[in-house]
Amino acid sequence: MTSSARSYCVVGGGISGLVAAYRLRLAAGDEASITLFEPGDRLGGVLRTELIGGVPTDVGAEAFVVRRPEMPALLDELGLANWQVGTTGARPLIYSQDRLHPLPTATLNGIPSSAESMAGLVNDATLAQIASEPTRPFHWEPGSDPAVADVVGDRFGEQVVARSVDPMLGGVYAGSAATIGLRSATPTLTTVLDGGAANLTDAVRAALLSVTAGPVFGAVSGGYTVLVDELVRRARPTWVQSAVQTIEPAGPGWTLRDGTGGVWRADAVVLAVPATRLVGLVEGIAPRTAAAAGRIVSASSVVVAMALPRGLDFPQNSGVLVASGESLHTKAITLSSRKWGRGDVELLRLSFGRLGDDVAARVSDDELLAWSIEDLATVFGLTVEPVDVRVQRWPDAMPQYGPGHRELVAELRAGLPSTLTVAGSYLDGIGVPACIGAAGRAAAAAVRAVETSVAR
Repeated sequence: MTSSARSYCVVGGGISGLVAAYRLRLAAGDEASITLFEPGDRLGGVLRTELIGGVPTDVGAEAFVVRRPEMPALLDELGLANWQVGTTGARPLIYSQDRLHPLPTATLNGIPSSAESMAGLVNDATLAQIASEPTRPFHWEPGSDPAVADVVGDRFGEQVVARSVDPMLGGVYAGSAATIGLRSATPTLTTVLDGGAANLTDAVRAALLSVTAGPVFGAVSGGYTVLVDELVRRARPTWVQSAVQTIEPAGPGWTLRDGTGGVWRADAVVLAVPATRLVGLVEGIAPRTAAAAGRIVSASSVVVAMALPRGLDFPQNSGVLVASGESLHTKAITLSSRKWGRGDVELLRLSFGRLGDDVAARVSDDELLAWSIEDLATVFGLTVEPVDVRVQRWPDAMPQYGPGHRELVAELRAGLPSTLTVAGSYLDGIGVPACIGAAGRAAAAAVRAVETSVAR
């Protein structure tokens, strides 16, 4: 078999599937067959750009961490480096105890390095608990992965969890410090702890030294659709607009069937679908993988993006993160125009939905808009009349990186045949850079497996 005769299937047309298809094209060559299955109305998954008030606005994933190399490197490789933009430098606020507070400095995902960093956000008893933390006995088991809340709550108090850590993790995972493992939330911190830090305060301070200066977030000018379109152009996959229902062994390769009765043959398959979807696809051929994937839970979320007339007296901040237990409906407000400096209108995004609630499935568009207007009035004291609105729902789009997640993912991958590989936000990180990295590794492993089987 020559490389031109090889065939690959990618199941899932989000950023993971598109990067996998692109990497397969580069590795397998122009003549290889690459079929991409995605039943949605467009490719890109949670990378979705809409015109809001005439301005291209991302209504799913909005930004990427620029300190990770995957996204800048991919943009450069695709000739899109000049499309990368940074924030204005405006910082977010925290809404706690019915008022706005500056985002604490000298913290790591909201975990403080000193009592001073929490001043004004927590009470005096909590400040005293933080200050005394280095003097209390501390035990850390190297390699362990407790929930963030278990460690931070014990050492620094529940107010730090609710008012500083939860707002950060709620925005990233739509979960909380109780549902996210410390090793996933703050890998630099657990590295320091594994090295024998004397206490949590010292560990946070040491971890902060490894955080490089400079902008944290970047975005794509014109929205993520620019990246999606270029990946599709470069990968040149055959897009089948339906969902794969079954995958069955077929000699050294695989047979895929969709809901319309279509049948496809592939030498290797990249499964770039959520963990919940993966279970049904592989339970008959990789039960160990299906069992591991079935233990990964996901939260649903909703984004309400709106354009308002210019001139409203919003603060010069990038947005608002909401502490646990507040009376607001929203978990975060992004003041997009303040954050990115875009447009002739005032652009905002409000995010709703946390693990365990049914907001994304139950609440109507009209009610979500009413909640948004009400929350903006509560937080900023402003009455707004949107000139354009988009409500975008993301069911089961936020995988929870619970305690022991890395071991769970290792178990998931270990159960797969070599010519079935996986990519997605539930594996190595929920952000776009992590998805790019995982997809590249999945594509490379698929090509290696095919080459190995041919060599035999």
